[in-house]
Amino acid sequence: MPNQSDLTESGRSGPSRLSHTQRGMSRARGMDEGSARGEELSRDEALSLLGSASYGRVVFSHHALPAIRPVNHLVDGEHVVIRTHRGAALLGPAQDGAVVAYEADMLDPVRRRGWSVVVTGVATLVTDPAEQRRYREALPAWIGREMEHVVRISADLVTGYRIG
Repeated sequence: MPNQSDLTESGRSGPSRLSHTQRGMSRARGMDEGSARGEELSRDEALSLLGSASYGRVVFSHHALPAIRPVNHLVDGEHVVIRTHRGAALLGPAQDGAVVAYEADMLDPVRRRGWSVVVTGVATLVTDPAEQRRYREALPAWIGREMEHVVRISADLVTGYRIG
């Protein structure tokens, strides 16, 4: 059986012809001599870095398929807070108390440095008017649309990695 480096993109034996993307993925996996090193972050450091980012991606299930939406956020203790509009696909999972993920990163592909943090937890709608008002003031909407709903994601599982 040929080894991985003997396979072409089609899976047949022959000289290696990796695409630019495949070469980049190989490097990211630490497969070349000058590869960047990764280190796992502590929970506190991961949440601190997440709080320093202005936006990220919320990942949830929509019609039994994964959905990802870019949103701005704030970190409030052990929670990630985002705002959304009426009719947003995330409202159903938040009303149901579904488990979602939230990811943010800051990566420099040239220097091969940066970090990535993922928070996994239960999404819930914030219904207390005083809390809603506080979050609306602290987290302005990025798009020219009314963002009347506030979703809070518990930081039940926090993972983070620093690269470089």
